[in-house]
Amino acid sequence: MSRAWQALRALRLRFVGPAKELVGTDQFGNKYYRVPKHESRAGQVIPERRFVEAVNREAYQYQIGDFPAEWEAWIRKKREDPPTIEEILRNENYREEMKQKVKDVSEKDKLLQAKEYEEGLVAEPSHTQVKGHASAPYYGKKEPSEDPTSTANTFQPGAWMPPGSDSSQNK
Repeated sequence: MSRAWQALRALRLRFVGPAKELVGTDQFGNKYYRVPKHESRAGQVIPERRFVEAVNREAYQYQIGDFPAEWEAWIRKKREDPPTIEEILRNENYREEMKQKVKDVSEKDKLLQAKEYEEGLVAEPSHTQVKGHASAPYYGKKEPSEDPTSTANTFQPGAWMPPGSDSSQNK
């Protein structure tokens, strides 16, 4: 029986290729597979393939964090061995600790800045508010200026002078 089984397996590998192997499952229920390196019927070497069967199969429903970073690195062949549950949990705890530390440092910095503003050691930042759009010719002004205006009938080249300029200063 084992000789017949080996012959059937060899035929299946030759014509269909190797079967996918379940490598692991993450905490979200996604299953990770690999198809080992093999040779096609034409003799072409096909490299190892890694992929995931996601719990959420709709592409538009994927969000950041659906796949752990460790599994993503394995799929993209950035790491040779698949991650272990212990490694994923350890890294997740580390990320949570870092988030908390960043939050604490940010709060301390805000308190320090407020204290410096109160003591007058640092000038408070000014908040400017500009209405309009940068592509508008009157950007930053309250209203569009009416000067200079002209019609084709009254246009005189060089007749208009900007407001507040002295006509006696010619350069």
